[in-house]
This record gives sequence, structure tokens and C-alpha cells, in this order.
Amino acid sequence: MKNSSKNGVQVLQPRRLPDFLRSVKLKYVKLGYHYLISHLLKLCLVPVMAAVIIKASRLSLDDIHRMWLQLEYNLVSVVVFSAIFLFGSTVYVMTRKRFIYLVDYACYLPPQHLKTDHRYFMEYAKEAADFDEPTMEFLRKIMERSGLGDETGAPPSMHCFPPRPSMAAARQEAELVMFGALDTLFASTNVKPRDVGILVVNCSLFNPTPSLTAMIINKYKMRGNNKSFNLSGMGCSASVIAIDLAKDMLQVYRNNYAVVFSTENMTQNWYAGTEKSMLITNCLFRLGGSAILLSNKSGDRGRSKYKLIHVVRTHCGAIDKAFKCVYQEEDNVGKIGVSLSKDLMAIAGNAFKTNITTLGPLVLPISEQILFFVTLVAKKLFNAKIKPYVPDLKLAFEHFCIHAGGRGVIDELEKNMQLSPLHVEASRMTLHRFGNTSSSSIWYELAYMEAKSRMRKGDRIWQVAFGSGFKCNSAVWLALKNVKPSCGNPWEDCIHKYPVKLNP
Repeated sequence: MKNSSKNGVQVLQPRRLPDFLRSVKLKYVKLGYHYLISHLLKLCLVPVMAAVIIKASRLSLDDIHRMWLQLEYNLVSVVVFSAIFLFGSTVYVMTRKRFIYLVDYACYLPPQHLKTDHRYFMEYAKEAADFDEPTMEFLRKIMERSGLGDETGAPPSMHCFPPRPSMAAARQEAELVMFGALDTLFASTNVKPRDVGILVVNCSLFNPTPSLTAMIINKYKMRGNNKSFNLSGMGCSASVIAIDLAKDMLQVYRNNYAVVFSTENMTQNWYAGTEKSMLITNCLFRLGGSAILLSNKSGDRGRSKYKLIHVVRTHCGAIDKAFKCVYQEEDNVGKIGVSLSKDLMAIAGNAFKTNITTLGPLVLPISEQILFFVTLVAKKLFNAKIKPYVPDLKLAFEHFCIHAGGRGVIDELEKNMQLSPLHVEASRMTLHRFGNTSSSSIWYELAYMEAKSRMRKGDRIWQVAFGSGFKCNSAVWLALKNVKPSCGNPWEDCIHKYPVKLNP
């Protein structure tokens, strides 16, 4: 009860209880539900363990002595059981899947003299292709909305007038990026190139003879029995494909190192025509590459940063629209470029749904899977007007590396997965600082999180990328320690400036 006065007369009023529906934050109720369901088995085991402990505490020394005598009189059974146990353990150890560790990685940092700001890009576009005014206006609008900043890099061929899109210039770009990142990787890990038994390189649009893998083997004088693979034409999600291939090879070859190098080559792929669907790639793609060192040696766990948990690949190439949504071809005057379909976002969305449907049961807590299943059954059986339950991926991952393919891709995934700005910060800042570096962008994003000191032991990281074909590929990693940025981290000189405020 509480007192109140009205016209000088005190009136007793009943004290109301707080409105719990408004005062209790439902997110904590949901977290409690998730905790209960996820740990249900452990909670059920508690009374069982308590009963076992109580029973064991009542055993006397005589009871224990009688049990020992029974084992002595059944020596043959004990020996047979021990032999079977040892044999089974040996078979398990010999045939079990090996853990794949990410020892370290390095991202190429373009030097200052290759910087390509918006003003320079427009000047280069005007001089290199002699675009007309409507085309220049289209490029200007794309650049304003792209999310790219003024610190991105372009290859040496784009800093020459007239341009030099020759084979020699393309090789120069490839060597600049590959050897720059690999030198940093070998120096930071103290691994000799001759110790690497598996080499996988992915680059979609530049495939010289000898191959890019041969260029690396020649440069670092790698051993002759190196298992090398050169992946081409696989788009911006090829780094996850290369990781998957290296993982499979490391399951076969014991005590080995694998190096995965991911890049894209711009020199010979500047589009000089006027087709708008092909001009967009000129605005988005920039210089970059990443080198990753993987190991299946148990002794490398202590010095490794991450452990590979899952790789899930989705290919929608059987669908004609998906197959042609990112397509390299000639325009109506014979100039080669990569066209982007108007249906790209819808196709990417469908590929993403398929991928996450496969990945979800592997990573989501059982509580989320139950909610998804119940709403699905209710909708199917009762024809109820129930919205499909969208699983909360934030319960499965602490960090998200979404391919920095463009501002629209990041916006859509942030909205559809109900992510916070912090979750997509690494993707947006990578796009702003380095541009779309194709398959290597997810590694610049991981380096950003490390530079921000956000990676803690036990954190789970989801890398997801999209590529031509059309493909959506995911890799899930587990942080083995509080990860510090490596020497040569591409953000080390500028991380204090980020995040920057982007134009709406």
C-alpha cells in the first residue's frame, strides 16, 4: 500500500506489481531455453553420476578385494578383452580423420605507389578506354555506391599510360602478389618451402603455361614430389574449395604441410566496352591475395591459430540461370568481360539457403534445430499461417567472414541473418580498404578481427563466399587460443582508423 493525498485527504492505494511481460527481457528467457536444451543430456547425467558415486562410496575393502579375486580367476577373459581393446584402439588411431590445423596465413598488402583512389580510377577509365560521357557517369555512380574507399590497390599495368595488358604484365602482377604473401608466410612460420608437400593455387581468369603453381615451385625450389594443383574459373568462392582440396590431401598424406594460395589477376581482365553488366567488375575488383599454411601434424596444434571444423560446398550449376549469372564472354563488338546478371542476388540467396540448410545441423545447437523443426511441422500439417523460423546463427558462430563481393551482398546477408553491424564490420571495412579481392577477401576479414584483438580461444568463425557457377561455399574454424595478429598483418598500420563511417 502507498499513501497519496487528494484535497488534503490521504488515500491508501494498493501497490501494483511490475508488468513482468514488459520488464523481463525475452532474450534472456530464450537464452535460458537454449542453455537448458543444449545441456539436457549433461543435466540428465547428473543424478546418474550421483547414484554411481553413492554406490561406490558404500563399497568396503572386502568388496574391492572380492572383485579383484574374480578378475584373477577370469584371467583368460581379461586377456582376450584387453587384446580386443588394444586392436580396436590401434585400428581407430590408424583410420580416424586427422585434425587439420591452420598454422598461420598472410595477406598481400599493396604498396602505396599502387594506390587507386576514386579520382585516379575515373581518370584511368577515361584514358584507358576512352569511355563516352554516359558510360563515365555510370561508372561514377557505381563507385559512389560501391563501398570502396581511396586506399585500394591496382596492379602496375593500371598505373601505366597507355595500359599494358600483356602476358608479361599479368605475370608480373601474379609474381608480385604471390611471392609477396608467401615470403611473409614462410618468414612468420619458419617453415621451409621444401617442407611443403601439397600446394593448391586458385585464380579464376589468369592461367598461364607453365602454371601459377609451377611459378611458385620454381621460385622457392620446392621438392619434386610436391602434390600441386592449379584451380581456375571457380570464382570468388574458390579459396574455400582450395581449402577443401588441401584438407582431403592432408587426410591421405601424413605429417605434411599444405599451402593454399588464393588470388585474382586484373591485368588482362579490364573491360574496355560499354556493356553496363560488364563494367561493374571494373569498379569492384582490386589487387590482393592470401597464402594459408595448413598442417596435419599433431605437434603443430600448440602453435596453430585455428582448427578446421567443417567445409560445406553448394553448387547450383545444374540450373541454367545460376550457371550464366556470372559469365565471361564477348560483348557485341568482341570485347571480353565478365557479365553480372540482374538475377544475381536472387540466385545467390537460393544458393545460400541450400548451403545453410546443409551446414545448419552441423553447427546449430539442438535447441535451434527443435524450434525450426516444430515450426516446419506446424506449417505443413496444420497449414498454419506461421512464418518459417529463421535459425539464430549467432548461437553457432562468434565471428562472420562474409565475402566482400559488394555492398549489396553484405547488406542482404546482414538483414536476412539478423546480424548486428559489428558482425559485418570486418566485411564492410575489407571492402572499403582493399576492395573486392575475390577469393582472398575472407582472409583479409579474418586478419581485421585479429588486428582488433577480438579472437578468443574457443571462438567459432564462419567464412562464406559466393562464386560463378553458381556456388556458395562455407568453412568453419575453431580458434585454438587468443589469436594475436601475425607479423605482416595487412591492417597493422591502419587498424586504429577503423571502423570508418560509410556513406549511406
